[in-house]
Amino acid sequence: MLLLTITRQAKQSNGGRRHLSKTTTRLRATHKEPRTVGLVTHTQQAFSTPRLETHTDQHRGKPPETSPTAPTTPHRRQDNHTHNTQRRDTRESHPPTFSPSPPSERQIVVGICAMTKKSKSKPMTQILERLCKFDYIDMVIFPEEVILEEPVEKWPLCDCLISFHSKGFPLDKAVEYAKLRNPLLINDLNMQYFIQDRREVYRILQEEGIDLPRYAVLNRDPDNPEECNLVEGEDQVEVNGEVFHKPFVEKPVCAEDHNVYIYYPTSAGGGSQRLFRKIGSRSSVYSPESSVRKTGSYIYEEFMPTDGTDVKVYTVGPDYAHAEARKSPALDGKVERDSEGKEIRYPVMLTAMEKLVARKVCLAFKQTVCGFDLLRANGHSFVCDVNGFSFVKNSMKYYDDCAKVLGNMVMRELAPQLHIPWSIPMEAEDIPIVPTTSGTMMELRCVIAIIRHGDRTPKQKMKMEVRHPLFFELFEKYGGYKTGKLKLKKPKQLQEVLDIARLLLVELGQHTDCEIEEKKSKLEQLKTVLEMYGHFSGINRKVQLTYLRNGKPKASSEEEDSKKDGPSLLLVLKWGGELTPAGRVQAEELGRAFRCMYPGGQGDYAGFPGCGLLRLHSTYRHDLKIYASDEGRVQMTAAAFAKGLLALEGELTPILVQMVKSANMNGLLDSDSDSLTDCQQKVKARLHEIMQKDQDFTEEDYQKLAPTGSPSLVNSMKVIENPVKTCDKVYALIQSLTSQIRKRLEDPKSADLQLYHSETLELMLQRWSKLERDFRMKNGRYDISKIPDIYDCIKYDLQHNASLDLEDTRELFRLSRALADIVIPQEYGINRAEKLDIAQAYCVPLMKKIQLDLQRTHEDEAVNKLHPLYSRGVMSPGRHVRTRLYFTSESHVHSLLSIFRYGGLLNEEKDQQWKQAMDYLSAVTELNYMTQIVIMLYEDNNKDPSSEERFHVELHFSPGVKGCEDEETIPLGFGFRPASSEVCDNTALILLVENCSLCSGLFSASALGVSCSAPNLRDYVRTHHRHHHPKPPLSPAVCRARLFSMPAVKRFSVSYARHPTNGFEGCSMVPSIYPLETLHNSLSLKQVDEFLNSVCESNSEVQAKTMKGVKASI
Repeated sequence: MLLLTITRQAKQSNGGRRHLSKTTTRLRATHKEPRTVGLVTHTQQAFSTPRLETHTDQHRGKPPETSPTAPTTPHRRQDNHTHNTQRRDTRESHPPTFSPSPPSERQIVVGICAMTKKSKSKPMTQILERLCKFDYIDMVIFPEEVILEEPVEKWPLCDCLISFHSKGFPLDKAVEYAKLRNPLLINDLNMQYFIQDRREVYRILQEEGIDLPRYAVLNRDPDNPEECNLVEGEDQVEVNGEVFHKPFVEKPVCAEDHNVYIYYPTSAGGGSQRLFRKIGSRSSVYSPESSVRKTGSYIYEEFMPTDGTDVKVYTVGPDYAHAEARKSPALDGKVERDSEGKEIRYPVMLTAMEKLVARKVCLAFKQTVCGFDLLRANGHSFVCDVNGFSFVKNSMKYYDDCAKVLGNMVMRELAPQLHIPWSIPMEAEDIPIVPTTSGTMMELRCVIAIIRHGDRTPKQKMKMEVRHPLFFELFEKYGGYKTGKLKLKKPKQLQEVLDIARLLLVELGQHTDCEIEEKKSKLEQLKTVLEMYGHFSGINRKVQLTYLRNGKPKASSEEEDSKKDGPSLLLVLKWGGELTPAGRVQAEELGRAFRCMYPGGQGDYAGFPGCGLLRLHSTYRHDLKIYASDEGRVQMTAAAFAKGLLALEGELTPILVQMVKSANMNGLLDSDSDSLTDCQQKVKARLHEIMQKDQDFTEEDYQKLAPTGSPSLVNSMKVIENPVKTCDKVYALIQSLTSQIRKRLEDPKSADLQLYHSETLELMLQRWSKLERDFRMKNGRYDISKIPDIYDCIKYDLQHNASLDLEDTRELFRLSRALADIVIPQEYGINRAEKLDIAQAYCVPLMKKIQLDLQRTHEDEAVNKLHPLYSRGVMSPGRHVRTRLYFTSESHVHSLLSIFRYGGLLNEEKDQQWKQAMDYLSAVTELNYMTQIVIMLYEDNNKDPSSEERFHVELHFSPGVKGCEDEETIPLGFGFRPASSEVCDNTALILLVENCSLCSGLFSASALGVSCSAPNLRDYVRTHHRHHHPKPPLSPAVCRARLFSMPAVKRFSVSYARHPTNGFEGCSMVPSIYPLETLHNSLSLKQVDEFLNSVCESNSEVQAKTMKGVKASI
């Protein structure tokens, strides 16, 4: 809580000198607790400074000592001894503007001298509130009337001054005050004169070697404006001999004048775009006027094509910069605003050169807090404006960071002078190191994660075999014959498919005996789906075409017609599958929890997870790239995850545009699941054959269907017993469900019933009616390929539409899940050889990319590193952590896991940890939404660079979102980075169990060894041990019993179940996510590299043969 105190200075009787009679606003934090403070971190915790045990005698009149100078400190005036004496005398004879503190409570007073509109703005208020939480800092805001009306001798006293120019501000008086009182200046005042003149700004930038757009200055005499060095043509101007072709930019030399004009060439229609300060939702207007202004002085510069975005950079000292992009005001003049009316800003990662530019700008203009504009064009970045004192709007993370940096600067500079016992500790969080299980320290170098998308609406799919020439023409038009496959997602392409469907339906209506082989019902469904929503969007619909040389195989379960001769195309229409609001929350929360894998945060925020990663990111040592497949749900999951990971704010679309790279090249993350390999087609046929037997599973069936002996498969087969009888039950339950929904529709009370994610009862009925029609075929057999869709739909409705309270949904879920637990994993191979073969077909490109990521990490790269000459305040400027995040669908996750399990990485018989990991994976029934496979690379700098022990690789896994009925069936892993039983402390286990809701739930705390090597855990235990009453130690058996007696949600939840949006939209829960479990934590980089090599090489020969076969079939 902040206490606002209004005080008045009385006249002194012993000299008749009049003191400040105006009011002074003073901010001071109450209930301060001494806490340690350190270097810049990103978090949203309170800030404070350490109060040490020893204190020296201090008083407000004590003269300041000489301060150590450093390039990273704010500008300090160096005046002579006489002036220092004057300052001391002034302080001793003039009481301060607030009640004096006791001698041991000497406070540093930070004055805010700015116009009220600025000093009381939201960003300033937020930052000052945080600054007040430093134990030794008080804030004084100079009232505007005092600034404007009173002489500087009557202004409040301060040790440090934050002062900056804005409209109406008397900069001259501020400079005079600084000379009189000699405070520490956060932003140099004299340089602010230069910032008001664009000519001076450009001159300084040029002198610093910072790239600018090509420009020329036109200086006009106000009394004789016509005498100037300007020649204007139809499509160009010549200024001082420099020619600028349209489009070019015309800027007033006065930086306070925001009327910037852009002139267009006649070939583009001519005219000009007139920019101005935002007024409502406008920032520019178009004008037909093509002639340049004839009065005033201007800078003319080349127009830079930036694809419609400007980058705003905000520094807080030379070692910190926050960057955002916004829609360029030159684009159409309309300000993009979010649902809360705030201008949309796009989060931006600065390049290494841009970070260097930020540092140069901050130092050249001597402005600690400084904003400037970057134009990214033609592969380069150009500075086009320097704004001086500027804060980021609407970013809590920035407010935290800014206050932390400024507070530390002030304390570092003034604490020694004023004998305040304070120092910045060198925190362990600055270098990303963690203890290994053997007790040695290793540096985190690389994190690679492959993550499945979040919760989605049910996917729907329709297949049909087409032979009409129009479809073949479309296939050829878009290059389908090159690979035998074609994916159509663009609006124009989907419109062409719709036109063909409409045309064929018209012909069928006119001529019932015409030679159109496409089924009328399928064409009508194709037309209906493509006409949904009234417009096309690649995110929720797509058409895939696959060339079939001899027509569709009989093994297909959706078509019962006799096989036709000759080539055909398999058309697959997909729709639905959009990321739900719950899916967005899951991804964002997982991103937030994911920070905990990055070490750090042992200083101010011990026990608060995640600040280690944000510290790396803010100091430019985090090399992050995010890739996603081209599916909308996958891309939005990646954006939501990035939002949580980097503590971003705002809508997902800007984050997606700026930060997520589409990885649909070379099959890296995309796969055409309908174009199956020969192996997968044979596997599906065999699977369907086994599942069509109307008898209880025999021992032979167990051998055929579960040759690996997977417990999850065996348990599901025991639940099913007779597959056909179980399918009969499922079919009857679906009929019952559709009947219940129809009755609800007939009930007038349900007419306006809104289901989850804006679905209606009619749409829900369409979903289930289609499954009812497709599941049981005309010949009475069941289409096993529909089982995953049935499970998908009932899981969705049970989680999101449970308020409908439909009968027997739990039983339908139980039976369909048992069937799906067999069908889904076994479609990717039944025995080990098949699983590996199919997996390689899916994800060898991704494996090669992972191999490249691991190899490049230990090479010397310039990307995302600090320049050695500009790295003051950072302990490891030459080091960086590489993070590569790959978001994809279920097929890639299944395949990647199969490669690790069956590709020969380790021998289960010889490696006990790997055997335990394989047993755990065999017990996992489902790779649900947000499943994660995480690879972490560490470096031991004490080992010889050529030694195999130099680099250490760990493999972790989480099965993703917790299912609807997982309480009793969850498999127990062995913890995240498990320690041996000798290393693990029973007390630590007890503390962790008692405080699991406070600790990061991203990591499992298995009783077989709670990891004392997990990031933050050791410090967390130390930090919180003293806050607990001592208890007698418990045996490991008791600890285990206590841990596993907890409900599964409490034991393993990442606390998502308590998220504020849990249950939002009235009828949805956001389920928790299983923590990461370590599969292995003592692999060498060489070992992993050789494994990846063998997997990729063994696939290359198979791939070559496959491509020959494809070309031969076309």
